[in-house]
Amino acid sequence: MTGIVRPVIGICAVRERARWSFWNQEAHLVADSYVAPVQRAGGLAVLLAVDTAAPLELLDRIDGLLLIGGADIDPGAYGAARDPATEATYPDRDRFEIALSVAALDRGLPLLGICRGMQLLNVAFGGTLVQDLVAADGSHPHRRVRGTFDGNDHTVTLEAGSLAARAVGEEAHLAHCHHHQAVLELGSGLAVSGRAEDGVIEAIELADGRWGLGVQWHPEANDKSRLFAALCDAAADRLSHRISNPVRPSGSSSRTSTLSTSA
Repeated sequence: MTGIVRPVIGICAVRERARWSFWNQEAHLVADSYVAPVQRAGGLAVLLAVDTAAPLELLDRIDGLLLIGGADIDPGAYGAARDPATEATYPDRDRFEIALSVAALDRGLPLLGICRGMQLLNVAFGGTLVQDLVAADGSHPHRRVRGTFDGNDHTVTLEAGSLAARAVGEEAHLAHCHHHQAVLELGSGLAVSGRAEDGVIEAIELADGRWGLGVQWHPEANDKSRLFAALCDAAADRLSHRISNPVRPSGSSSRTSTLSTSA
């Protein structure tokens, strides 16, 4: 990351039951595998707890947004009936992240969605998902081994000149995947910028050139990945511009409004 500013990267947390020390209760969680690369890239990582009445002020306090992997998205969020293969879902998290993502991109915040985060980005723009990605032999080709990235890697081809290719730094990328769902119908205003060898969509981005990128693979599993640095660089550039060109708030609405969390 260039310059001396340190951008704040908001990482949307998972709200699930967890165990630690003597406790077993609901918690807001983000794996260190997401936090550490943001910090190494020069960003200030801030965990964003799931909030069904998320205040717009939240977006005034971050410079970039990171959507991490995790549970399947509730099919109701994209108007589909639930397939028996769809696993545990958390609708409150879905609504929070959809609302936050749309508002963040409207404000020009850089956004990176990883795995579920890419699928969430697609749903936020009106797209749909394949609820169970199964090969002809009944196997899951993009999640061959559960709970590990070993044996789940394959090559993704990225479109020349795309944000994905620029952020990754190459057009043929060895990706570490762990997913059983995928983009079906592409959301409005999005463009496909990467595919796996079997044609599955592995990268999407905003078609209008704003810094909004989703990747189906897990860059946190690759110590050499440039994606976190690319997000932090974009966030630092935005922060530098805001510092150089301060804008006086227009009225008090931003202090009292809340994000709509309807799917």
